[in-house]
Amino acid sequence: MSSSSNLDPVFALHRGGKMAVAATVPLTSREDLSLAYTPGVARVCEAIATEPDLAAEYTWTGHTVAVVTDGTAVLGLGNIGPRAAMPVMEGKAVLFKQFGGVDAVPICLDTQDVDEIVAVVSALAPSFGGINLEDISAPRCFEVERRLDEALPIPVFHDDQHGTAIVVLAALRNAITLLDRKMDDLSVVVSGAGAAGVAVTRMLIAGGVDADRVVVADSRGIIHGGRSDLTPVKAELAATTNGAVRHGRVATGGIADALAGADVLIGVSGGQIPEEAVAGMAPEGIVFALANPTPEVHPDVASRYAALVATGRSDFPNQINNVLAFPGVFRGALDARATTVTDGMKVAAAEAIAGVVADALRADAIVPSPLDPRVAPAVAEAVADAARRDGVARGA
Repeated sequence: MSSSSNLDPVFALHRGGKMAVAATVPLTSREDLSLAYTPGVARVCEAIATEPDLAAEYTWTGHTVAVVTDGTAVLGLGNIGPRAAMPVMEGKAVLFKQFGGVDAVPICLDTQDVDEIVAVVSALAPSFGGINLEDISAPRCFEVERRLDEALPIPVFHDDQHGTAIVVLAALRNAITLLDRKMDDLSVVVSGAGAAGVAVTRMLIAGGVDADRVVVADSRGIIHGGRSDLTPVKAELAATTNGAVRHGRVATGGIADALAGADVLIGVSGGQIPEEAVAGMAPEGIVFALANPTPEVHPDVASRYAALVATGRSDFPNQINNVLAFPGVFRGALDARATTVTDGMKVAAAEAIAGVVADALRADAIVPSPLDPRVAPAVAEAVADAARRDGVARGA
């Protein structure tokens, strides 16, 4: 490493890592030792052996999650491997603590095999109250999450999918409030069919968007049942969206065809969308161009045609930032001792995020700031309540 790196504030901040383990009990006397360790600890172990659910009360599992990656889709850097992914996972763990009061442990796995990832995480699961999957590439991430969710009695949440989707739904709810629109009247185009695109599509439908009026496009164009190159996940999208014939919309073609007359564009692809395609949208449209660092449509361009614009960047208004979702989602799931994260819990999280700024909506403030201290508590309460309504809560 060059000597100049020693002067770089980013490297200076990261030296030695961004987190550490700290004791929560005193260890200054023989009595402290006898209570925290032997012989006193044996009584707690015996109690948990008799009643395993006590682990959440008498160990850290009630407030601790694992942040798990295989390093295959790290930020915009791609497949950089588990060691290079560690700074991001440490950063995610710090965000959990800062915004949700949730302790998190970064775990970077040196395997990209789905079976091995599922086996390792399943074996580690008794040490944690939840599993946050992070930066695992599509389509493998879908199978990893599905299998772990089926196998484990604790919440499993792939933030690249669901965190993004929750905040998108929150932003869209507030956007249509400002524009006096209804969710089920919107025609929506999702550009991108990776982890975020699939989850956003499913979340919008769960949140009230008419599935027939959603069109999803990947790098080869509109996803529809006539294509022979679809993965199983994309084939499911083709079967549940794009009811174009019934609504007079184009069922095939490219992104410009999809956007013709559309009310909403949600970009989660990283591919660039031509200005003329955006110009073909319906008046008073909504554009969420979320790719980082380069949005699919530059906000200045999008603003020429759309009434409301959001990005994933912090230097433009309306940042769609996952930190608005995942700390509160896990805090609420842990508080309720939920066994899974349901669609109802995700929708409740979106409604809570939207509600934080509901009384002060502006075109440049349709979601709260990531630093707003009201967000995580509101999301946690809503998620815990939804877990109880959905029958997946084991806590009070």
